[in-house]
Amino acid sequence: MAYVLQVDFTMNGPFGDEMAAAFSGLAQSINEEEGFMWKIWTESPETNEAGGIYIFETKETAQKYLDMHTKRLAGFGITGVNAKIMAINPKLSDITKAPSLK
Repeated sequence: MAYVLQVDFTMNGPFGDEMAAAFSGLAQSINEEEGFMWKIWTESPETNEAGGIYIFETKETAQKYLDMHTKRLAGFGITGVNAKIMAINPKLSDITKAPSLK
């Protein structure tokens, strides 16, 4: 069973193309994390929020990444990280056109 990690936090930018340029190295490094499957990056310049929806192979690898990522964000001065880990129901997700978890 795969697990979703939902993360969001307050951030004063950059957003859009500037965010993509600034964080492309970070995005590449996430691909190397244990149990990582994929991520959707989220942002809201209107509310100064950013984050992402991650899929991990196990709850343990999602938690390990969250622990590391929260510390990394704190190093950037970002605190107050909202996060939760939940199991994915693959049968219902298939019906609603979720990306394959195989």
